Amino acid sequence: MAATLRIQSDWSRALSRDEGEAWLSCRSPGKPTLYGSVTRRGLSSEGVPDIVASEGFVVGEVTKKSILISCPHENVSTKFLAPYTMFSRIHQKSITCLDISSGGGLGVSTSTDGTMKIWQAANGEIRRLLEGHVYDVNCCRFFPSGLVVLSGGMDAQLKVWSAEDASCVVTFKGHKGGILDTAIVDRGRNVLSCSRDGTARLWDCGKSACLDVLADCGSPINGIAVGAADDSLNLGTPEKPPSEREIGTEGKILLLAREDKKLQGVGLQSRQPVFLFVGSDAFNCCTFLSSTCILAGTQDGNIYQLDVRNTNAPIQVIHRSGAPVLSLLPYRDGFIASQGN
Repeated sequence: MAATLRIQSDWSRALSRDEGEAWLSCRSPGKPTLYGSVTRRGLSSEGVPDIVASEGFVVGEVTKKSILISCPHENVSTKFLAPYTMFSRIHQKSITCLDISSGGGLGVSTSTDGTMKIWQAANGEIRRLLEGHVYDVNCCRFFPSGLVVLSGGMDAQLKVWSAEDASCVVTFKGHKGGILDTAIVDRGRNVLSCSRDGTARLWDCGKSACLDVLADCGSPINGIAVGAADDSLNLGTPEKPPSEREIGTEGKILLLAREDKKLQGVGLQSRQPVFLFVGSDAFNCCTFLSSTCILAGTQDGNIYQLDVRNTNAPIQVIHRSGAPVLSLLPYRDGFIASQGN
């Protein structure tokens, strides 16, 4: 496992002053952690921060929005990026989930302050307050149209909202425990949810009804993802003909990130198991990189990359820290991961 180089504080603020300091650490498995700091001494003639590092660390390329720091002793380097924009007034407490509309114009987010809000992605201006869940809202996402929002809460309810007037147009009931994640099939005639009750369900938005329980795991399902499967993958055959209300489920595979340390693949239309992979700890999240390659993150900080055609052994296991992996998102040729540190 590679060494991990971190800045332990909000360096973008610390270094935005004429003089500022941020703490550094470099951790390599099985070795003592190396500590140091970076200090800003002012600006160069080009307006770029003049930054130096303490002994054991080296400052490389510096721009107004990034800094490259290396630790030669561990042969590791990391580029740290400052945010281009920061919105600090949307929520009063920690943000638990957020999504951006397909056109990039709107954001939706939930928070431990008990609110769910829609806001302008350009300037953070709050547009709508979505009220109707009882207790905490765990997850939110835009439909592909960008005009509708799907949310799931600790009240075991799944809701569909208008982003234009904040009205709740559909409420789904059927789960026996808090809803932990959602997914949308194609353009959104059908949606998916998973819950602390150990089930994953398929819903019909037009009829406001549950079409089927896709899986009953006996353990909370923390995250789900749906994607098109490679043609070579056997997704199984449905035991009965699909409902005419079931739109876009053919050829899709559903991933279930389970609390009991299992990552499961299920044929979305067939409801048949495709694979079952056992990890090192509870799985919190999962996503598709391609029709054959998937990622899943665990509570103990592992990110597993798997080929769905052969899950006997992972392609690789990435471990940057022991902090829980909370979310994964494909990005360009790689991915973005968030961890609970």
